[in-house]
Amino acid sequence: MAITPKNWFQKHNDSMTFGERLADSVATGMGSWRFIIIQTIIVALWMTLNVIAIIYHWDPYPYILLNLLFSTQAAYAAPIIMMAQNRQSDRDRVKADEDFKTNVEAKKDIENLQIRLNKIDVDKLDKILALLEKMDQRSTG
Repeated sequence: MAITPKNWFQKHNDSMTFGERLADSVATGMGSWRFIIIQTIIVALWMTLNVIAIIYHWDPYPYILLNLLFSTQAAYAAPIIMMAQNRQSDRDRVKADEDFKTNVEAKKDIENLQIRLNKIDVDKLDKILALLEKMDQRSTG
């Protein structure tokens, strides 16, 4: 069974630490519609339950506890998202380097093919010229 070599993306993923993987997962989750919808539902429920609570308002208007929770969420979310963005920049840089290497190799291959095709053309022209010279010698000789 042949083992296929790893591409740059697989190598990059294998080199990530647990914290980096966690930060990427959190940033991906927080940047989704699912997160926004769930958070909107929770906030709406929070506000509704505090408005209609008959006996106990655990966070009456202006919802100071809810604001504290949002501030705490933002305090943790911002650096986590920044870490994920930095890693995305690293991935983009590695991908650009790999693309450049691939392009350089392709350019070399194309240049080599062009040289070989030119050599074939020159060889064909030499054979045609040799045939023409033979024909010319036969007709004059």
